[in-house]
Amino acid sequence: MNRQEISGIAHGDHPIMAPLADDSVRTLLDRALRRGDERILDLGCGQGTWLVRALAGRPGLRAEGVDVDASAIARARKAASAAGVADRVVFHEVDAGEFTSPHRFDLVISVGAVHAFGRLMSTLDAAARHLAAGGGVLIGDGFWERPPGQATLDCGFADDEYDNLAMTVDHIRSRGWVLLYGHVSTQQEWDDYEWSWAGALSRWALDHPEHPDSGQALKASDDHRSAWLHGYRGTLGFATLYLRRTNDG
Repeated sequence: MNRQEISGIAHGDHPIMAPLADDSVRTLLDRALRRGDERILDLGCGQGTWLVRALAGRPGLRAEGVDVDASAIARARKAASAAGVADRVVFHEVDAGEFTSPHRFDLVISVGAVHAFGRLMSTLDAAARHLAAGGGVLIGDGFWERPPGQATLDCGFADDEYDNLAMTVDHIRSRGWVLLYGHVSTQQEWDDYEWSWAGALSRWALDHPEHPDSGQALKASDDHRSAWLHGYRGTLGFATLYLRRTNDG
């Protein structure tokens, strides 16, 4: 059972692959999609949830999603069809860093998918290459709520993996980006995300006791929950930011 298979099952109860509640997602999309006729791109779209929700109620929108995970792309296409928006979205099974398009996009989304590019700034650089003039980026990534202790580092994090929120925003602004809106995930959003992640994976393991990966799935769930509760809960934050470039950016 690889990382992508585990993630697909674990996000079954929380299809937004980040600690964001539905109301927060709705507000962020409303801020970023004011006209309703934009062309949007999601780099690391997973199951396509951001795009499907953006397209719903905005009949003038067109969208493309990119993800290397074939099973996630299959779920994204199924979700788009079920929502009645499949004619306005195209999903590409390709590495987000290698994706090219003849189009420029009014909004590029990359929330919880910075790992596809390495770090936050490299993700912003990649997003900028796809932007139309005046376009914006909706990006979500972690930051340190407080300096990480040894318990957090023992979960596999590096001390310099993130900055605090203020430094993160300062670094973004120094690269020529203007912050138009931001959302910091609450503890309730984090807890709902983590309980859902581990719970969905545990439920799958219990419901498929004869599956050869059942034991591995249950262990992955327990390990993840333990790392969260004993390691990074209250230390790792998550911010989703809506940005545009300055004229000379």
